[in-house]
Amino acid sequence: MKINDEYIVEIEKLTNLGAGLCKLDGFVIFVKDTCPKDKVKIKITKVNKNFATAQLVEIIEPSPHRVKPLCPMQKVCGACQLQFIDYDYQLEVKREIVEETIKNIGGLDIGIPKTIASPQIKNYRHKIQYPISETKNSKRILAGYYKPETHEIVNIKYCPIQPTDCDDIIEFIRQKAFDYGISGYIEKKHSGDLKHVVIRSSAENNDKLVVLVVNATKPFERLNDLAKCIFDEFSNIKGVCVNFNSKKTNVILGKKTECICGQEFITEKILDKTFRIGANTFFQINPKSAENIFSYVKNHIKNNFEKPIVLDAYAGITSFGICVSDVCKKVVSVEENEKSCKLAEIVARENDILNLEIHNEDAADFFKNEKRKFDVIILDPPRKGCTTASLDEAFRLCKNTIIYVSCNPATLARDLKYLTEKGCKVQSIQPFDMFPHTYHIENVAIIQV
Repeated sequence: MKINDEYIVEIEKLTNLGAGLCKLDGFVIFVKDTCPKDKVKIKITKVNKNFATAQLVEIIEPSPHRVKPLCPMQKVCGACQLQFIDYDYQLEVKREIVEETIKNIGGLDIGIPKTIASPQIKNYRHKIQYPISETKNSKRILAGYYKPETHEIVNIKYCPIQPTDCDDIIEFIRQKAFDYGISGYIEKKHSGDLKHVVIRSSAENNDKLVVLVVNATKPFERLNDLAKCIFDEFSNIKGVCVNFNSKKTNVILGKKTECICGQEFITEKILDKTFRIGANTFFQINPKSAENIFSYVKNHIKNNFEKPIVLDAYAGITSFGICVSDVCKKVVSVEENEKSCKLAEIVARENDILNLEIHNEDAADFFKNEKRKFDVIILDPPRKGCTTASLDEAFRLCKNTIIYVSCNPATLARDLKYLTEKGCKVQSIQPFDMFPHTYHIENVAIIQV
């Protein structure tokens, strides 16, 4: 097998990164933009010792699971990798990915139930982050998403996975930024004014918070005028903020944000609890699907415990702790980000929650110094999962159940393997679809200690 060789193959399954997998005389080949049961012509682009990668040349016989994508830009925009696969089959593919990952990495032969669907598969994305640039000659503003594996912006005028009025807001900013002399960011030169536009949108009331991310350290008159113009144009925009990020980095938001017009937050409702969402607030981008997860966790606690003491670790703004608080005797939350802790305190007060104890501390440090035992520990770590030290301490402090919420099946499988080797038993793993049309998948594992 050599580079540029062409073959006709049938795709067997999708990997956990969304690529099609096929085999030629037992040798594994990965092909993007393919669906299981596609019969395709491929061209080899890279050959490694154990596998090869190839590009799709032609679909000879399409899979019965292929559909017309919702978005005409699906092939050139890298945001929705699976939009050409029918949604029910997307859910099955994700279930299979979780089951295989848990078995291969975690060594657990456990049946994975059907993925719980997102209540919305269109207009579900309530946090929009558009990189901004400009055309070379006319200097018109470009706003969209990057082409796969590049930093070339696809100028998106319509995106079916976000609220429809976000398209109108972005188009207005394109025009008015140009009118006000606000330049788009040129990444290679680290020059220009506007780097990103971030829109936070409430699923509960459709309110919007617009954040202009600029290559600057302080506001300037043209920028303030643009912010006021945006605020005045749309009645459901409750605030326009400016975030200052003059560093040459892939991190979108800088540390400093200033509210120019209106208020610096919008509200979202989950399980009858009202949350504040600001420019830098970590909150699930699909609130309706997030509500399914919070409800699942809350119901498990309610049905299996009588007023337990619960620890919410890696708590962020304590979303889980706040949502389950009314079925608990006490919730203790641990989060290292100071702003998130202060916001959690405000949200707790506004929701009349009196049984919440908030600690602004690294979870590993908190675990090390804590003497209390907890009936339930909720772990919701970042994609890299938990450290072994954190898992050891969670095991030590837990009297009954660890509920592990994960956005990465591979690190979940690794951590479950570690816990089972300590004597824990995985009772169940339930996948949830937080990100329709992508390969991402959220899971909730119930672990008996």
